[in-house]
Amino acid sequence: MDLRYTAAEQAFRDEVRAFVDASLPHDICEKVLGHRRVEKDDYVRWHRILHAHGWGAPTWPKDFGGTGWNALQRLIFEIEALKAGAPRLLPFGLTMIGPVLMKFATQEMQARFLPRIPSMEDFWCQGYSEPGSGSDLASLKTRAVRRGDKYIVNGQKTWTTMAHFADWIFCLVRTDPEAKPQEGISLLLIDMKTPGVTVRPIVTLDGGHDVNETWLEDVEVPVENLVGEENRGWTYAKYLLGHERTGIAGIGHCHRELRQLKHYAALAADGKGGRLLDDVRMRDKIARIEMDVMALEMLLLRVATQGNGKGPGPEASIVKIRGSEVQQDIAMLQQEVAGPHGWPYSPQWLEDGAMQPVSGPDWASPAASTYFDMRKVSIYGGATEVQKNIIAKMIPGF
Repeated sequence: MDLRYTAAEQAFRDEVRAFVDASLPHDICEKVLGHRRVEKDDYVRWHRILHAHGWGAPTWPKDFGGTGWNALQRLIFEIEALKAGAPRLLPFGLTMIGPVLMKFATQEMQARFLPRIPSMEDFWCQGYSEPGSGSDLASLKTRAVRRGDKYIVNGQKTWTTMAHFADWIFCLVRTDPEAKPQEGISLLLIDMKTPGVTVRPIVTLDGGHDVNETWLEDVEVPVENLVGEENRGWTYAKYLLGHERTGIAGIGHCHRELRQLKHYAALAADGKGGRLLDDVRMRDKIARIEMDVMALEMLLLRVATQGNGKGPGPEASIVKIRGSEVQQDIAMLQQEVAGPHGWPYSPQWLEDGAMQPVSGPDWASPAASTYFDMRKVSIYGGATEVQKNIIAKMIPGF
């Protein structure tokens, strides 16, 4: 199979590069490349710039206001935008609940919610995991009891990324406690401003608080906010997770961080009066990771060009595992390059660029934060062990 870009694909890549170079705000780019905190306003601003250009929904068909790009064009866009220093496009609306609504929701629900996602009029978060129900998602306990034209929801969700920014949450709830675990689950769309919704931050190892716990206490949700059919939520959840896992591969992120790694190694001293980049052992480590990134890109290109039209299958789990590993390996080597300057860091420094770094050069200060943050990649979206089980079950003879 020929994985080289055609002339048309190369022209598309050049178009993406030119647009991102001209349109990506410099202050956002500096934050991303400097590993500083990207805030809600930064995400919203970049999304709206893309939306104004007609690129607000790269993964969506034109019928729903998307670009209509094929899988390879979407991959090219991701690589070029992230390499240039753009923040990732928030997946919760675009690549999670959006495709689910397109496939399973009524036309009325589609018309109500879908147009507001690319324009960032609605900021979404995901309500799947619970304490004790993460990898074993079917054991979730959040209850939704129907009373007339409303559901009354009670329970707790955890690891709800960016819930403190969100306007809406798509939430798995148990509507039939007597049914088998996978058969008694429904998918509800809940307004985060509804009385009874409480968001509490979870501070992670890197000092950040992107993730939260979300409490639902007698929350009233209109029946019209039920996606599809009652007790069919497990089907919708699996469809959503396939789209999520493919995106977690993070090939654009890998390309960008590999370039940053080389830059850091060129700035770091080897302790012998030279550059760390010129040390043969370090060059070998960088070369090995660069080969891993190239192999991951080839894998994604194969997935993108061999789509079967049935949505993500076991390949979503394969690229999720490998992408997680490569992202973590790059962060680990960045930490090694930073050396002792990378360990003492201040979360406040990541928020305020005017502050002085704790130790050593500016570029080394976020190394520990990045390393810690990347630990979670092999867990969210389904832990690596769970993905291996999925692969074993779905690929005959594996």
